Amino acid sequence: MRLVFLYGQVATGKLTVGKALAARTGLPLFHNHLVVDAVAAVFPFGSDAFVRLREQFWLEVVAEAARQGRSLIFTFAPEPSVAGDFPERVQSLVESHGGQALFVALTLDRAEQERRLLAEERAAFGKLRSLELLRTLHGEFERCMTAMPAPALAIDTGRTSPDQAAERIAQLL
Repeated sequence: MRLVFLYGQVATGKLTVGKALAARTGLPLFHNHLVVDAVAAVFPFGSDAFVRLREQFWLEVVAEAARQGRSLIFTFAPEPSVAGDFPERVQSLVESHGGQALFVALTLDRAEQERRLLAEERAAFGKLRSLELLRTLHGEFERCMTAMPAPALAIDTGRTSPDQAAERIAQLL
């Protein structure tokens, strides 16, 4: 089992690259907002219940996939409401079932990130679209990114198309 742990800050193209990778490889895409949106429908983002249930859901899905030997793509946005050791726990969980977690970082310069943030398609999953909030939280997002495990691959999505990024990741697999 291989877990492609695709991570990056807001608007780096995690879902877009994940979709392109899923189309190329046939791997299922378990993207961040499937769980975030489901839990946020009942509990406010960042509340104790939200944080606990979001993490439980993520871990249970990854654990069951690992038990069944089902590889998948998981998108993740490092941010302050997620436990700092979450990526390592996911990696340990996958490895405990004989699998491998492959960390792939998506990066983007700040000007392009802000331009993308306002894109209409970001509204589909209730994604962050506030420049003011992004700018307020920028330092915390940066800190969370630097705390992530070293990636096997880092891709600047401002200079690489989603299809090119998917091809690079597929080659790594």
